[in-house]
Amino acid sequence: MKKLTNKQPIFQISINIILSILALASILPFLLLVISSFTEETTLTLNGYSFFPEKFSLNAYEYLFQQSNMLVRAYGITLLVTAVGTSLGLLLTSLLAYPLSRRDFSKRNMFSFIVFFTMLFNGGLVPSYLMWTGFFHIKNSIFALILPNLLMNAFYVLLMKNYFSNNIPPELIEAAEIDGAGEYKVFFQLILPLSLPILATVGLMVGINYWNDWTNGLYYLTDQNLFSLQNVLNRILSNIQFLSSSNVGQKVTTELPSTSIRMAIAVVGILPILVLYPFFQRYFVKGITIGAVKG
Repeated sequence: MKKLTNKQPIFQISINIILSILALASILPFLLLVISSFTEETTLTLNGYSFFPEKFSLNAYEYLFQQSNMLVRAYGITLLVTAVGTSLGLLLTSLLAYPLSRRDFSKRNMFSFIVFFTMLFNGGLVPSYLMWTGFFHIKNSIFALILPNLLMNAFYVLLMKNYFSNNIPPELIEAAEIDGAGEYKVFFQLILPLSLPILATVGLMVGINYWNDWTNGLYYLTDQNLFSLQNVLNRILSNIQFLSSSNVGQKVTTELPSTSIRMAIAVVGILPILVLYPFFQRYFVKGITIGAVKG
């Protein structure tokens, strides 16, 4: 027992070193991304990417600032879509996961299989496009950024179901029902307040999916006024690449920061998530750990 105690500091130091290396492996690429976005274009072309570039420049961000009207509108649309989509996604996911977690629900196995089945198979892109545009008529509407693909995810349903099963005692629900609480009162006033870790975890993942999504805009939108931030940034990058490859735009693109602007676009796109993530981190770790336990 004494020998084990003596080895504990060495083990702890080794773990700290390994975790520090992993942390640096995660932080350094992002740091290089930020530095490269402030590096002069000619320096990137001649010397490549470096943590200590010879010349710094704000040309990439100045070019993005010239597109400020379009970017501000895209930011607003993305914030709206992320907020509405995340709220609806959490509500629908929890409403489906809760009855699946109740052992007294006779159809729980059948519906659980249906949810799990959607993780393995789907109809494909073409049938989905025909359904959303032909039946739901969401093309060129704000709903095109909210409804398809992101609103409901089978993995999140099962994750939340396991959390409810493992962390909400059935006796607590029975006591509430004896006191006269109905199903909706039990769900909204008892279950959800006790499920903040898994709600924050799923909400963060759903929110990130909405924030980073550009495929819905690509498939279902042609009206540029409805483009999200990712679609606008992708359009800016595509325009620069087109000018770079065309003979007409060669003289123009010599003045454009075509390489550094890619880094600046990535920084602009990821910055809000980095600001919000620390507020959800403590719930995220607890929720993803407990919710992943098989129930």
